[in-house]
Amino acid sequence: MLGLEFHHLGLAVRQPQDGITFLKSLGYAIGERVVDPEQNVQLIMCTHAAMPAVEIVAPTGTPGPVDAQVARHSNGVVYHMCYTTRDLAVSLQKMTEAGLRPWCVAPPKPAVLFDGLRVSFYNILGVGLIEIIELS
Repeated sequence: MLGLEFHHLGLAVRQPQDGITFLKSLGYAIGERVVDPEQNVQLIMCTHAAMPAVEIVAPTGTPGPVDAQVARHSNGVVYHMCYTTRDLAVSLQKMTEAGLRPWCVAPPKPAVLFDGLRVSFYNILGVGLIEIIELS
């Protein structure tokens, strides 16, 4: 209905190893760590054959978007859900028509972890933060 497909959960942690240890023990495959200068975060995509993908997100050491999350939740927190879309404008219009009132927190920009596909973040009233990856 909204033109969105689930992609992953975002797990904010102080240190990547905290998330790696937990997810490895659940049988997740741990991807390579990348630093995304556009997002100013460290990222590791973790996948599992039977469970949702999890993106480990950690600070870089300079002020960035997850600092407040890890300051408030020192043991880590799942803080966003990510979806893909083939048409961002249509998905946003459909969310607005459904009364979800998406508020842009971070406008679209290329993401290193997703081979340069554009990602953006929206706060959805009553739901929280979502990330949207543009596939086209």
